[in-house]
Amino acid sequence: MPRDTFEARLDRLRADICEMGRDVTDRLDRAVTAYAQRDPAAGRAVADGDDAINERYLDLEAECIDLVALQQPVASDLRLVVASFKILTDLERVGDLATNLGGYVDAMAGDAVPSVPITGIGEMALGQLEEALAAYEAGDPQRCRDVAAADTDLDQRCGAATDDLVRSLMNRSPDDDVAATLADTKRYLLTVRDLERAGDHAVNIAARTLYMTENDASLIY
Repeated sequence: MPRDTFEARLDRLRADICEMGRDVTDRLDRAVTAYAQRDPAAGRAVADGDDAINERYLDLEAECIDLVALQQPVASDLRLVVASFKILTDLERVGDLATNLGGYVDAMAGDAVPSVPITGIGEMALGQLEEALAAYEAGDPQRCRDVAAADTDLDQRCGAATDDLVRSLMNRSPDDDVAATLADTKRYLLTVRDLERAGDHAVNIAARTLYMTENDASLIY
């Protein structure tokens, strides 16, 4: 394959992954909003869109494999393809987390939802994901390091939210529906966990990008 054609495929791969990243970020944003507003219909709409993300993931994964197997790239080109392959997996998993959130909203029991907000946590996770994707698109190593550093704040916020929930349960009225409260509490804890994991995937994207741009694997764990 001529070099200019190969470069065009690399550029298209990167652009397609960025587009998939924007779609995944949008789905996560809509899932967080649906949860905050207790909107089951909006939650179902997010969950129902997972198949499209999975199909794009498989198509782009196949392109990565084809570029490695048939074109045998070296040096920076190989790092770009390998990093992109790994980033695709992270994006697909964030899409799964958005689907989870949509499902939690659909299963809410009503007013028994604990009164601990998750909107701030969702905004932090979304911010990390957007920054990681911007770093990948621009090939910006400093942004990669900033995303990794910000993850500590998200982890602390998630821990604080769990503590708040415990206090909320301790102050629960004896007249509350215990079964509904426990069911919604479980979903709340899963929501916090999934948003924290979304942040972890953002760090993974930043780490792969840093490896891609500077051959620096220090953020990969």
